[in-house]
Amino acid sequence: MTNPVNLWRRVLGGAALLSEALVLTATHGAAQTADSARVQPLRPISVSVTRDATRSALELPYALARVTPDSLHPGLRRASLGEFVFGIPGMQVSERNNPSQDPRLAVRGFGARSAFGVRGVRVMRDGIPLTLPDGQTPIDWMDLESAGTVEAIRGTAASLYGNAAGGVVSIRSRAPDASPFALTARGWDGGNVRRASLSASGSGPEKVGPLGESGYLISGTRTSGDGPREYSRQKATSIFGRVLGTVKDTRLEVQGVSYDAPTAENPGALTAIELARNPRLSDSANIVKHSRKKVEQSQVALLASRGRGVSEISASLFMGSRTLDNPLPFAIIAVDRKTYGGSLRAGARTTLGGLPFRMTAGVDAQTQKDDRFNFENCSDVAVTIPVTTRCPATGQERGAVRLNQGEDIEGQGAYVRYELEVPRKLLGSVSLRYDRVRFKLTDRFTSATNGDDSGDRALNALSPMAGLVWRVRPLLSLYANVASAFETPTITELTNQPDGKLGLNQDVSPQRTRTLEAGINGIIGAHLRLDAALFGASARDELVGFDVPGAVGRRAFRNAGRTRRRGLEMNLAFVGQWGEAGTAYTLSKFNFVTYSVGAVNYAGKPIPGVPTHQGQAYLTLRSHGWYLTSDANTASRVSADDGSTVFAAAWTTLGVRAGRAPANTGWAFEPTFGVDNVFGRTYASAVVINATRSRYFEPGVGRRVFVALRAGITPWNVQR
Repeated sequence: MTNPVNLWRRVLGGAALLSEALVLTATHGAAQTADSARVQPLRPISVSVTRDATRSALELPYALARVTPDSLHPGLRRASLGEFVFGIPGMQVSERNNPSQDPRLAVRGFGARSAFGVRGVRVMRDGIPLTLPDGQTPIDWMDLESAGTVEAIRGTAASLYGNAAGGVVSIRSRAPDASPFALTARGWDGGNVRRASLSASGSGPEKVGPLGESGYLISGTRTSGDGPREYSRQKATSIFGRVLGTVKDTRLEVQGVSYDAPTAENPGALTAIELARNPRLSDSANIVKHSRKKVEQSQVALLASRGRGVSEISASLFMGSRTLDNPLPFAIIAVDRKTYGGSLRAGARTTLGGLPFRMTAGVDAQTQKDDRFNFENCSDVAVTIPVTTRCPATGQERGAVRLNQGEDIEGQGAYVRYELEVPRKLLGSVSLRYDRVRFKLTDRFTSATNGDDSGDRALNALSPMAGLVWRVRPLLSLYANVASAFETPTITELTNQPDGKLGLNQDVSPQRTRTLEAGINGIIGAHLRLDAALFGASARDELVGFDVPGAVGRRAFRNAGRTRRRGLEMNLAFVGQWGEAGTAYTLSKFNFVTYSVGAVNYAGKPIPGVPTHQGQAYLTLRSHGWYLTSDANTASRVSADDGSTVFAAAWTTLGVRAGRAPANTGWAFEPTFGVDNVFGRTYASAVVINATRSRYFEPGVGRRVFVALRAGITPWNVQR
């Protein structure tokens, strides 16, 4: 039987050749979104990230946002999560431009220390957690072509989801096309990278006997190219599918994802001199050691829900697997992972003392089982050199086994929330969540000279939250909340010990954060949206990463005592007949309060990796179906080490795109031409915190010209 991934790779490879300089996608539903956003006044945002039925953001005491891709900021490539959260204050996406490393996503500074993947932020897809029970989130396998909306909660008020201090990012898949069948395609080419996708979707009859509305969506994407830097080749194929249906008022959905990335080279970070000389350079040690990764991942999920309004209940089950082969300068890491879990949530509405009262309760459970191996990296050993204990066979990359262990992580959580409303005036809410995360390590690499490093740890915490909303006007709310959250070390952070010992580090504690926040959210007039928040957060035992001296590329973690965060977040968005404009500003005053390493005291130093000032802005002009949009990013200088002795310089970049939005017909055709970093600014878009060998800087993309095409066909143009 033909492997479906290989089949899709051939199909998408053909599509990539056919549209090497262009790209394809568009359905009449997406066209409606773009057109209506242009001519209609702003509407209140409804969100579903709140572990409740779909709610107006004006009813919730959180800093939150909802983004519909291409609606106000068209022409997105859908290549990175950073494009989706552009314009949301308090969110920092550091593009690492490294095929083997995910973009670093930080919310209010939480997650800025991440060595790989996403840390400190909970990531969901249609209610299914992409975040592992230990708090780590690999997002390389996340399909963005099928994304319909992105919802985000900023701050510890997101503690209802557990094991994250920064917030929640929830991605919702786009709805199936209203017609029985719609075929769309997208492709773009730029910066030595090509991407092509093909998707099909449709809906069945509204009701046939006991069967209600139904629909399907399947999407496949192929990415390949040499990358923006030396030694940054990549190849990846992903497939995402979902089938939805209603049976006797029970809504059912089945999802499946398959991801295969056989090539993702790791160019590493640069020194300040290398960055200034040529940002396309790579770390020579990574080339010599053939640093890269190979990933295969799959996941299936079943979701069910019943009831709306007065009461409802929902449940989900999921299971997945991931294999990783990751040669690094200090070792070759191989991981075989299995994950599974589920959730159950129930909600009801009633009255208490004659006032509207809402109750929500739920439980989550998730298990992660890893078989982990570390091998000596013998890539730099010539075939003519005699064999050694470290590299017993000449000409082979994998040398002697250095680690062989099983890692089991189990996470369970239970939460409850109550809301009481004084009609049209005040809405108060309180919630409480309990989490328990258990780490168990089984050492399978023991001998007479190598002791048994097996062990286990259980970490738990209660996370309360209280909030208040005042509806000043029907479309304008003031809110305040006080909340706490806890965040465990990941299994990698627990096992990578500074002294090279194996087993679980018993000295690293979970991070606990308390936050006080107030804000305003709503619509002023008919066309101006306002979102602003002021917050203060205090964290105890904040986790800080650092490169281990003498071990190239190896990172360990320690607790930093106490830290303090003070921040201001503001966002304005305007929609007019001529187009749209928006701006976001973030002020981050984040400092260590108590933190010493040996005799060195870092109290008062800024938390590295987070700029004090960060801004984003966009302007979109529309006329007769054509659009011209520009976006600007700016950030102040950022510290790259705990002692604030190394800084990445401040930077500002500008991008422009022009194209045509699809018409509301059975055919859709949208060409796009764009330029990133118009003025070719050389800058570090991300930093490696506390790096050794002075390799702190990960370069941003230089001037990059790209062309794209979105196209689609809907033979039966059905409106519902």
